[in-house]
Amino acid sequence: MNNALCLVPIFSLTLAGVAAAAPLKAEEVNNAPINTVSNDRLANSRSKFDPAIVHLQVLLDRAGSSPGVIDGRNGENLGKAIAGFEIAQQLPVDGKLDPDVMGRLPDDAPAIQSYVISEDDGKDLVERIPKDYAEQAKMHHLGYTSITEKLAERFHMDINLFKVLNPNTPVAVGETVFVAMPGASRSGEVKRIEAHKKSGQVMALAEDGTVLAAYPATIGSEESPSPTGTYKVKGVARMPTYTYNPKINFQQGKNRKVLKLHSGPNNPVGTVWIDLTEPTYGIHGTPSPELIGKTSSHGCVRLTNWDVEELAGMVKPGVVVEFFD
Repeated sequence: MNNALCLVPIFSLTLAGVAAAAPLKAEEVNNAPINTVSNDRLANSRSKFDPAIVHLQVLLDRAGSSPGVIDGRNGENLGKAIAGFEIAQQLPVDGKLDPDVMGRLPDDAPAIQSYVISEDDGKDLVERIPKDYAEQAKMHHLGYTSITEKLAERFHMDINLFKVLNPNTPVAVGETVFVAMPGASRSGEVKRIEAHKKSGQVMALAEDGTVLAAYPATIGSEESPSPTGTYKVKGVARMPTYTYNPKINFQQGKNRKVLKLHSGPNNPVGTVWIDLTEPTYGIHGTPSPELIGKTSSHGCVRLTNWDVEELAGMVKPGVVVEFFD
C-alpha cells in the first residue's frame, strides 16, 4: 500500500506548558454545569483549563461529535463538534452552545473518573521518537514514549490536561489516576463519508443520511490540496507502515532515499490507514492529535488516532467518500 504522498504537519504549533497551571480536580469538572458555558466564556477560555469546557467536550465526544483532543480550552474544534451535534440532531446549525444543544446532550456519568494503571499500560513503550525519518526507520516499532502519552491518547485527552488532573501522582503500574471517560466507540454501518475542506470536518453517514459520527480533520493545504470529487474506500489497514519517498514527498531533513517506517501510534500516519480509490490518498491517524485542524497536510485526510479507529470500525470497501470545497 503506497501512502507515501501523505504527510505529518507542514508546520507545528508551540503549545502552552503546564508548569504554571493550577491542578484541576475531578470533582471540579464533574460538578461544572455546562449551562454556565456561555459563548462569551468560550471566547475567553483559550489560555486556561476550563472545567466546564472539559465537561462539555466529554459529552460531545460521547454523543458522537468529536472535539478532537479533550483539552478544556476553546477553539475551532469545539465549535465544529457543536455544529456536528446540531446536524445529527437536525437542529439549526451555527456551532454555538444554546439550550437546545445542552438539553440534548446526555449527562448520565461523571466526565472524569478514576483509572488504575495496568501492567499492559507499561508495555510496548519506546524511549523516544526522533524527528529524523532515517532514525525512525531504524526502529522496529514507533510506540508511545510513556504511560502518560499512552493513557492520554486512550482517553482522548491532551497530555497537559492529564498532567493537571494528576499533578502529584506517580504515573506507574498500580497507581490510580483521573482520566476523561468519553464512552464507547460509535457503531453502525457507514455508507458515505463527507470530507468538508473549508470547515475541516469529516461526517460519517448511514444509508438513510443519519449522521453516525462527526470528526475534526486536517484536509490538505493550498500547496498540496486534497482531491476533489467522489471516490470509494478501497480497504483498511490497521497499524500500517509508512513509506517516505523524497521524489514524491517533501524533503525531510537530509533524507534522499526511500525509507520504510514501521507501525505504531507515532507512525506518521498513525494507527489506521483507510485507503481510497484515488492512488496515494487516504484517511489516516496522526502522532500529534493536538494539531488536528491546526496544521496542513499533503492532501490526505488526517484524524486523531482514536477517531480514525472508530471510523474504520464502521466502514467497508465500497463506501463512498465525497470531498466538498
